[in-house]
Amino acid sequence: MLLYILKRIVSAISVVIVTLVASFALFFLAPTDPAGVICGPRCTPTRLADIEQSLNLDEPPLEQIGSYMKGLVVGRDFTSGGVTQHCDAPCMGYSYTLGQPVTKLLKQAFPVTLSIVLGGAVVYLSVGILAGTIAAQRRGTTLDKVTVGTTLVVNSFPYFVLALLVALYATFLPQTGYHSFLDNPLLWASGLVAAWLTLGLANAAAYTRYSRASMIESLGQDFVRTARSKGVPHRRVVYRHGLRAALTPVATIFGIDLAFQLTNAIFTESIFGLPGLGMLTLRAFAQYDLPTLLGSVFVGSVALVLMNLLVDIAYTFLDPRVRLG
Repeated sequence: MLLYILKRIVSAISVVIVTLVASFALFFLAPTDPAGVICGPRCTPTRLADIEQSLNLDEPPLEQIGSYMKGLVVGRDFTSGGVTQHCDAPCMGYSYTLGQPVTKLLKQAFPVTLSIVLGGAVVYLSVGILAGTIAAQRRGTTLDKVTVGTTLVVNSFPYFVLALLVALYATFLPQTGYHSFLDNPLLWASGLVAAWLTLGLANAAAYTRYSRASMIESLGQDFVRTARSKGVPHRRVVYRHGLRAALTPVATIFGIDLAFQLTNAIFTESIFGLPGLGMLTLRAFAQYDLPTLLGSVFVGSVALVLMNLLVDIAYTFLDPRVRLG
């Protein structure tokens, strides 16, 4: 397994590098002058030169991407307003539009998005897997049909519509806002309840169907019939034997969903006013803030390849038939 993990780490690093290079290339292929966009219509030559120097736009593209990669490993210096500052690794550059290092901006935004995504995951995993398991045991009954029909109705609504409905009409929920978990855990949780319920219930509909289909297949396997023939209690057969095997495909979907939600929580953050990665990326895109955009791309690509690796490793614990090699 160790050799497999090492190979996957090397592959993950190459994926991250290719993603960053492709993002950099798209930036230079765009028919827009980033320094001019940032500086605005009343830009002076001095300010324009300062922006170009701050973003290293006065260097060839290959040197710029090389400096960026070097900064991720050993750090680098950047200049703003004639003042040179050192940025420790992993250095993702300096946001001229916000006047702060990108690493600092990501450190401020990432805990918000992580809190939203993990809290929502707890809701949709617990609700979805439980509902899907119950529906699979009562396949073809009224309860099963109602469960499947409800999930289809929920999934027919666009996510932003559900989020808007919750934000406008769920006035009984605590006021939304982000507070540091370390400062006040209770205030942190109460400020995210609305976002958790919205994200959780919207995704629980899909996970109910995934779990139901997987459980139906799992309960029809030979090892389940053998356990029943040996007199193993029904609850133990379902939740210890059947559910364990059924979670393998669900874990695959969950790992990828979790990684994508870390960088695609724009609707949740914008509707509920939460300053996470999605809002930071959207603002950087509107302001043509390349360092912040690349920082968001870097975080998203790392999250995606890391979750894929963790899911592959989790296979060996969920399904003993799977061996990594």
